[in-house]
Parts: sequence; structure tokens; C-alpha cells
Amino acid sequence: MTLSFEPLTIAIGAQVSGVDLEDELAPETSAAIRRTLLDRKVLVFRGQRLNPSAHRAFAASLGELTPAHPVVPGLDADHPEIYVLDSGDGGKAPEWHTDVTFTRTPPLGSVLRAVDLPPTGGDTCWTDLEAAYLWLSPPLRELADKLEAVHDGRKDFEELLQVRQSGEGNLWDGERVRSLDPVTHPVVRVHPETGRRSLFVNPGFTTHVKDVSETESRALLALFFAAIGRQEYSVRHRWAPGDVVVWDNRSTAHLAVDDYGDQHRVMHRITIRGDQPVGPRS
Repeated sequence: MTLSFEPLTIAIGAQVSGVDLEDELAPETSAAIRRTLLDRKVLVFRGQRLNPSAHRAFAASLGELTPAHPVVPGLDADHPEIYVLDSGDGGKAPEWHTDVTFTRTPPLGSVLRAVDLPPTGGDTCWTDLEAAYLWLSPPLRELADKLEAVHDGRKDFEELLQVRQSGEGNLWDGERVRSLDPVTHPVVRVHPETGRRSLFVNPGFTTHVKDVSETESRALLALFFAAIGRQEYSVRHRWAPGDVVVWDNRSTAHLAVDDYGDQHRVMHRITIRGDQPVGPRS
């Protein structure tokens, strides 16, 4: 088969065919996937047969891998890069978020594999943050270009860090994580490869806008969050066994729909090392 990409919506997403992710990918195949990821932002590979090691090998063909998470241990000693999202252990994420923006260098992208799916429900939605930026009026975009916001992961992960026997998290950017200090990122991120601007805030981790009053911060975030997740530039994926999805973490947000009750859902995620977000005025 020949590698091909079929758009899932006009705005975002593509289904990829003509590739078996169990096989070692030729450099030109990996390059084609990376190029299309920049444009479509979310790539769906159906009917794959990956085990944890093959999952890691495919992810590594797209870039340098990070540990599973700054705080959460990996799958096992042989697969420290795999983050297990288990619904029975709090592994649900029903709020729009961009992965790990509470670190100085959030991931470039993520590679998610379905491991155990509920009989119904459990879809994942992605939204285009470049489109969200353009949805804002020009005066509001001009203001957003000048702003910075604080991202904080303590609400979700501080307790996990404290209960670890060592009191330490994983290595992230070569440093051992011992605290989850809030970080500051530009409200608008310039994509390091395409140069396009995206709205780089999210309801999951962004707590406030810097250098404005609390009232102004709440109002600004309400406006920015209203731009995120609009149906006209989002895509919803209904998982099937063997599905693998890759997304650009620099220009998207996502959520997992929590509509499957107490049924079991397990996903494995690997993240690709990113760089420090840069804004239009940097």
C-alpha cells in the first residue's frame, strides 16, 4: 500500500493508511508523517497491532521521547516512557487541556494507543488552537499577543508527587522533579516549525493572566476559553481496538469524553520532547 492521508474534517485531523506501525519506518515515511502532522495536527492510524515496545519504537521515529510524565511513573522498568491512563485509577481527562503545559518545555506531541476500551463511549476530542486564535477579533488578538499566563499542575499532580516514596518525580529536561512550581508561558504561541500563531492557554492548567487584576484575568480567560473547543474546528475520534492517534501538542487541546460510567478504559500515551514556548513579542 501507498502511504495516504484522508482529511477527517476541513479544519483538523486526517486518517492515515498504507503503513504498518509494527514495522520499522523508512526515514521518508516518518518525515511524511511529521509534515502532515504540522498541517492536520491530529493523525489517526487504525487497525494497528502494537505492543508497548512497538509503540515506543514508532513514537521514537517521530522525535526524542520524554519520560512518561514529570510526576507519574511509567508503565514498568522496561517502558518508562509510557504513561498509563487508567479510568479505574483516576485516569480521566474530561476537560480541555494541552499536555503538561505546567512545565517549562511542554511536549512537542503525543502518541496515544487504545489498550482496553469500554463497550461504548470514551471518545477523545481535539481542537485546533490556531483556529481558536483566529476566531478572536483582531483587537483581542492584538491584546493576546502581548500577554503571558501562568500554568499550574499542582491541583492534579501535587499529591501524587508527595506520596511517592522518594518524594521525587521523574527526570524532565535533565532535572529531577521535586516540586511543581507554576510556570509562565505566552498566551499566544508561535509554532517553532510553521510560524503560525495559536492560543496557548487551556482550562486544564492555565490559572491566571499575569500583570492584570484578578477580575481582568477571569474575564480574559473566559474569552480565551470560549474560543477553545468550538465544533467547527474540532474533531471527535471514536476509538476501536488497535487505534493509534498522534497529535501536535503545540497547536491543539484535547479532552476525553467521560460518558462510559464505571466501565473500564485504559490508554497508553508517549510524549515527544518539545521546547520552550515562544510568543509573538519574544
